[in-house]
Amino acid sequence: MLKSIRKTTCVCSLLLYGMTMQAQQWNLTLEDALQYSIDHSPELQNALLNLERYKLSLEAQKASLKSKFSLTLNPFSYSNSRSFDNRFSQWYTNESFSSNGTFSITQPIIWTDATVSLNNKFGWQSNTSTSGTSNKNQAFSNDLYLSINQPLFTYNRTKVDLESIERDYENALINYALRRLSLESSITSSFYNVYTAKNNLEISEAELKDAQQNFDIIKNKVEADLSARDELYQAELNVAQAVSTVDNRKVSLENAKDDLKKILGIEIEQDFDITAEITAKPVPINMMLAIESALSSRLELRQREISRIEQDIQMKQIKENNSLDGNLSLSLGIMGDNEDFNKIYDHPTNNPRVSMSLSIPLFDWGERKARIKAQEIAIKMYDMETDEERKSIEIAVRKSCRSLRNLEAQIAIAEQSVQNAQLTYDLNAERYRNGELTGMEMNQFQTQLSNQKMSYVSTLINYKLELLNLKIISLYDFENDKHVIPMSVVPQDVDTKENKK
Repeated sequence: MLKSIRKTTCVCSLLLYGMTMQAQQWNLTLEDALQYSIDHSPELQNALLNLERYKLSLEAQKASLKSKFSLTLNPFSYSNSRSFDNRFSQWYTNESFSSNGTFSITQPIIWTDATVSLNNKFGWQSNTSTSGTSNKNQAFSNDLYLSINQPLFTYNRTKVDLESIERDYENALINYALRRLSLESSITSSFYNVYTAKNNLEISEAELKDAQQNFDIIKNKVEADLSARDELYQAELNVAQAVSTVDNRKVSLENAKDDLKKILGIEIEQDFDITAEITAKPVPINMMLAIESALSSRLELRQREISRIEQDIQMKQIKENNSLDGNLSLSLGIMGDNEDFNKIYDHPTNNPRVSMSLSIPLFDWGERKARIKAQEIAIKMYDMETDEERKSIEIAVRKSCRSLRNLEAQIAIAEQSVQNAQLTYDLNAERYRNGELTGMEMNQFQTQLSNQKMSYVSTLINYKLELLNLKIISLYDFENDKHVIPMSVVPQDVDTKENKK
């Protein structure tokens, strides 16, 4: 709860800064940047809208499986026609006036793809026929019947349609989770680019400070005739180069900040500073655990499972073409009519109806067989692609684990290189002040120290990014020693079976 409150407070603070467009800086941590991007990323918002669309479609489909109540009214119907009666070889006039309504309850049966309906048709009519003599009838009528319609020799379309929408919804959930993980990778990379640019600027500023100090020392020595004037010229050049480097690094830092602003959705005019702590502590990596987690949890593989199910459904639909098809209809009811409303069912009439229809294809010139064969090949190709993707995932995990081990060794080497470069610089700085080294030689030691410091930071960041990459491709967080559950990133207001799990 406290963590949620802290994140909410942080996001509100970022929103306040962004809306007021103040020139004042604020410190931005990696966690703050990730949380802010979740609420403002257009890509995530689009995925969330798509998720909501499929959620509503699923709700609608489930609602369609419940009982439907309908009332159809025909309040007034009148006709007056003249026809020829072949039985009596004479013309007659028929005048009819009627009013009726039908109440129906329809219930789909998902287990058998049948439809059960209960109907009641109530009406009143006045009918007059004139053919020499006049016959007239006025009566109430009521027809109550239960009907069942059951498809035969076919797959369950109702169940398939529901499962298809459920898979679409799950696919939307997976798409949201994948975009969330991808966004985390992009934000982290961009954040570390800003950190690198800031660190390089700090190194360049320290280099400029040392160059200025060396220039002051050489200037005093030249003025006291203790050093040659060409050393002063070299010191001036070193200071100018250091100033130029600082200016270039400032530009790089601002460019990196703008890139991060774009990803986060922050106003371009809003300035900020970043706060980050990058340590060199290695994280134990278990390659077999990473591979097992990736192959059992990767959402891309689940997406392929969903697509594979769709392929099987397509095969069912293809097999249904030009194949035996049938339908069974059964209706049981009772009907009554009388001039007196209270006596409608004094003499009721049972009206059972049973019908069965079959559609039997005789010859289709091999169309159905060819389509089935083509779908079988498509399924085989899809299975081969799935196997290749599983291999690619395993290879990617193996490469990432090897890279992390290599980077651990590089971190130790880079750390030792910085220490050696610093000791070498300090030793030669003293020699330079004593006039034992030239300005050009001293500049080389300064450049060497700066390069080693930047290389060390770069190695640390590469290790962090590779660790994040392993987390994304294996769905296992080795820093916290726990599985990553991508579905947990879905907003809590979306009621899903995955969230309940």
